Amino acid sequence: MMRGLDYPGLGPRKLFGTTTVGLKCKDGVVMATDTRATMLPGLVAHKGVKKIYEIAWNVGMTMAGVPAEAVSILDILRANARLYTMQRRRLMPIRAVASLASNILFSQRYYPYLIQVIIGGFDDEGYHLYSLDPFGSRIEDDVISTGSGSTVAYGVLEDNYRRDMELKDGLALALRAIMAAMRRNVYTGDDVNVATVTEKEGYRELNKEEKKRLIKEESP
Repeated sequence: MMRGLDYPGLGPRKLFGTTTVGLKCKDGVVMATDTRATMLPGLVAHKGVKKIYEIAWNVGMTMAGVPAEAVSILDILRANARLYTMQRRRLMPIRAVASLASNILFSQRYYPYLIQVIIGGFDDEGYHLYSLDPFGSRIEDDVISTGSGSTVAYGVLEDNYRRDMELKDGLALALRAIMAAMRRNVYTGDDVNVATVTEKEGYRELNKEEKKRLIKEESP
């Protein structure tokens, strides 16, 4: 998470770091993040930051960057997704959610939100995964990673990802990528949050026991 902040008597400080991962499986979307927030020059500001959220029943979002700005966009997306469902009696398409986020970010391009987000879920056309940068560029892909540890995470993802991968294998791969970043990137660490989005269960975050079991299975 990164942003210049002024604290009285302390001078400027920056929040920096994070690793988020999203990947599309044949039966769902998996998203995972670490939970560490760091403040330059090297202070761990918080060990339990939530960086993955539900937008609507069929779509979730990860965030890397300034927490307040990311949550502000999250609130707008949530409100519009609810209005869309109330007015049209159907779930908001993932492309529409990503387009709305893109328009918000582009409208602030001269004073950009310092965030990167992954938006993923399902609609009538199937499963989708989008990445968005601070200027609103919207890219759909099968595998996405953002944050300071993304270079490490991509090394794991590119080497092991398959388009026909089942959700349980996607969960293991996403966790493996985050854990690799935690070992090699000092701004990534402490714990992992994981969520899935499926047609059967919608958006669902893994509980502590499920995460503990998954981590145990993937630990060397």
